Amino acid sequence: MSAEHVPNLPKSVDIYDTTLRDGSQQAGLSLSVDDKLRVATQLDSLGVSYIEGGWPGANPKDEEFFRRAPDELKLSTAKLVAFGSTRRANARADQDATLKSLVDAGTDYVCLVGKSWDYHVEKALRTTLKEGVLMVSDSIQFMKSQGIKVFLDAEHFFDGYKSNPKFTRDVLLAAQDSGAEVLVLCDTNGGTLPFEVENIVDRISSDFSAQIGVHFHNDSGCAVANALAAVSVGATQVQGCVNGYGERTGNADLSVAIPNLTLKMGIETVPRERIELITAVSRHVAEIVNISLDPQKPYVGNYAFTHKAGLHVSAIARRKDAYEHISPEEVGNGTKFVVSEMAGKSTLAIKASELGLQLDSDELSNVLEHLKELEHRGYHFEAADGSLELLMRRASGWEQQFFTLESFRVITDHREGFGAVTEATVKVVVDGSRMIATSEGNGPVNALDAALRKALAPYFEELSKVHLTDFRVRVLDSSLGSGAVVRVLLDSSDGNDTWSTMGVSENIIDASWQALIDSIVMGLIKISAGKDGHAKSPVVD
Repeated sequence: MSAEHVPNLPKSVDIYDTTLRDGSQQAGLSLSVDDKLRVATQLDSLGVSYIEGGWPGANPKDEEFFRRAPDELKLSTAKLVAFGSTRRANARADQDATLKSLVDAGTDYVCLVGKSWDYHVEKALRTTLKEGVLMVSDSIQFMKSQGIKVFLDAEHFFDGYKSNPKFTRDVLLAAQDSGAEVLVLCDTNGGTLPFEVENIVDRISSDFSAQIGVHFHNDSGCAVANALAAVSVGATQVQGCVNGYGERTGNADLSVAIPNLTLKMGIETVPRERIELITAVSRHVAEIVNISLDPQKPYVGNYAFTHKAGLHVSAIARRKDAYEHISPEEVGNGTKFVVSEMAGKSTLAIKASELGLQLDSDELSNVLEHLKELEHRGYHFEAADGSLELLMRRASGWEQQFFTLESFRVITDHREGFGAVTEATVKVVVDGSRMIATSEGNGPVNALDAALRKALAPYFEELSKVHLTDFRVRVLDSSLGSGAVVRVLLDSSDGNDTWSTMGVSENIIDASWQALIDSIVMGLIKISAGKDGHAKSPVVD
């Protein structure tokens, strides 16, 4: 979709984030109250218009959130919204427990979910269509009488419209006449396609004076596309979740929708100067919810602007826009190059420059041939930037002189009452001194890591800041059974920087040791660079 080809686009769209409520319904995602407050702070820093905090009265966690929010959330841009349902069938709104909980939440805005599919009204609520309409109008009128602004989430709207458009219109008209600020058209089952959305939303936005919002689930993989289609024909509020969290396959991904709306369609969403925060916010929220971000996620993923093929890298080295649809800096991301057997010398030259290494043409050629040989044996350097850096350093004649390995040994035995216990002994030479250290661990990698650190600690105190953060093993040819070659990947961090290293062997302990040694050496290089202000080939006299 191109802005110049779409007539009458709105100048701005309100972004309504429901990560704290709808996003929290994702399997495996659980947020504490403190987590919710931290996520809300991140969303406010991005500049979204509304943050849906949860469903007060539904559970103690959400009640505590709304109780703590006024004192602990210092929102500068966003408005906090409480979510709940309309009154029960054949009951009075002023005596409904759910509506009372919404009032008690103390927010200026509430979002009420109301049935707009005749099938659900008659089969799930077991009431009449007339009563279904009254449930919506009575609830909105009651909330308005309490001085609260109301958004209506018309649940199952698109399925309902296709089934009985008169009833869905009656629901929207009742909400509008009762004073709803926004009529939110929800694709609750997530099965509507963009051409249907465009057709239906166009009709609704033409017939109603209230603001039109949309809420799409991603069951057909079209949630973001549906949101863009809806905006192109009149919707001016988009609901969704940062990183697309949510039940089943998730909600419209605001990390993708926001840059598409603003950078592609020219529509203001969050404040323009904050668009560049979206990558940082996306990744920060992913850390809070403890779900790894898809590295290939558009705009914000670690690989979103990463180039591998030699042809691409050669072109982008001359003109960045040759293979990038926007400047990565606009969303706070950056261009990256990974090296693999598909790389050319230009890729290696760029990577060497990034690392501050001076490699001549012959050295680059040697690195390229060696890299291709190693990848054929099972190495995977695009996933192990630390091991790649060490490979390129060695090509220039560098050798690590932090320590020299003499030997290592790993023993695992079973102790009564303790189960399997692993013990590792490491012998190294540091600055002319022979160091021997033994440690126990819950596995060979843990024991080796502890023993090596103990041996090096008297010489490199700052190594205590370096930690292993992830450990992954892949069997490269499972048909060989227990004799197969394995690849071990270790992720490490010093609190400021992260790096990955690897080892490949038929022996899993040997592969783990290779990756561990590279990890520790990279940590020592970064410690040396931090002391001296730049990375250099470290030498221990």
